[in-house]
Amino acid sequence: MDKKMKPESLMMSHAYDAHAHQGAVKSPIYQTSTYCFNSAEEGKAFFELAYGLREKEEGEEMGMIYSRLNHPNMDILEKRLALWDETDAAAFFSSGMGAISTTVFSFVKPGDVLLYSGPVYGGTDHFFNHVLPEFNIDVVTFVKGEGEDVIIERVEKAFPGRKPSMVYVETPGNPTNSIIDMEMVSRVAKYFSTEEKKCIFAVDNTFLGPVFQHPMQFGADIVIYSATKFIGGHSDVIAGAVTGPSALIGQIKGMRTFFGSQLDPNSSWLLQRSLETIKVRMEEQARSARIIVDYLKDHPMVDKIHYLGLLDDEPELKDIFDRQCLSTGSMIAFDIVGGEKEAFLFLNNLKLFKLAVSLGSTESLAQHPATMTHVDVSPEDRAKLGISPSLVRLSIGLENPQDLIEQIENAFQVVKKARSSAIC
Repeated sequence: MDKKMKPESLMMSHAYDAHAHQGAVKSPIYQTSTYCFNSAEEGKAFFELAYGLREKEEGEEMGMIYSRLNHPNMDILEKRLALWDETDAAAFFSSGMGAISTTVFSFVKPGDVLLYSGPVYGGTDHFFNHVLPEFNIDVVTFVKGEGEDVIIERVEKAFPGRKPSMVYVETPGNPTNSIIDMEMVSRVAKYFSTEEKKCIFAVDNTFLGPVFQHPMQFGADIVIYSATKFIGGHSDVIAGAVTGPSALIGQIKGMRTFFGSQLDPNSSWLLQRSLETIKVRMEEQARSARIIVDYLKDHPMVDKIHYLGLLDDEPELKDIFDRQCLSTGSMIAFDIVGGEKEAFLFLNNLKLFKLAVSLGSTESLAQHPATMTHVDVSPEDRAKLGISPSLVRLSIGLENPQDLIEQIENAFQVVKKARSSAIC
């Protein structure tokens, strides 16, 4: 019956039986560190599964052992998120970076190569370019518009005889909404795969969330989320998530056990709440973002807009968007006329928006990527990726879009007045 229903219909009930919990409509919070076994034999069986010493027998379910491994709140949450990506498993983590680092270290070992698309979130960029080299892991980058032949040649020229063990793509890319052709990248991953070792294709799907894009339909093996963002959606929890086939998620969960990066019961409960409204939130935020972009696109204080709904002048990217994406989403970046000074003046006078990093929450947020989330990206890479001193990133929330436009216009007028005074 579940498979015939839409995910949004199952977010309130899937993997939870109220009658098994005193009739509680919502799952209780299991605030416990450890769980009792019915017998020593049961404990043995659970530990064998937990450590991957054997496969599950037909009809066998993994029980609860210890909250670093699993607990009911996280179990329910993982089963519900898996529905959105139409896969059979998911894993939750104590942060988005916990999800990223645990996933990468599950498949990329010392001496390996990681191939990734730019731009990515600033924390991801630092992890790839500053942490992985300390583990003798090399990285190669590609950007939107580059074809598979160019990418393959770059890897083979940089590291002759070595094949990437993972291709990592963030699409749309943070902060400029850059879009990558996942089907093309899937072919690259297959090219670098061998009978002995598969090149894992992982996609960070944070910007469009599980509602507006489904990377596994385009060849991705694993989908990664900063669940802090749209999945959480209320700026009150830090979390990360990964979805994919059970064989791969099982490896990631094994690494998670020993990294200790699992999500706690309280945060899991909060995310269960948030998944119930994720579709209506994301749809309303996307609707408001388009109204705001229609106002921004001809504004004299806006030099360039980075938005998925404005790709008509880039037909190749428009084609990728039409194939991959179900919505333009609610992330907007634009270059203000001027530079860092004008961007800061705009942000300092932008009311109703919160001047804060993060995204995808009920409140609208605004930040300056070049000096905030992406400050650690090299100046050369920032220039190449369009993360300029004039770039401002907006995450549109659930406020009335006309009220947001009024506040944006007021901030623009402050900047315009300051520029006029400087000229005089």
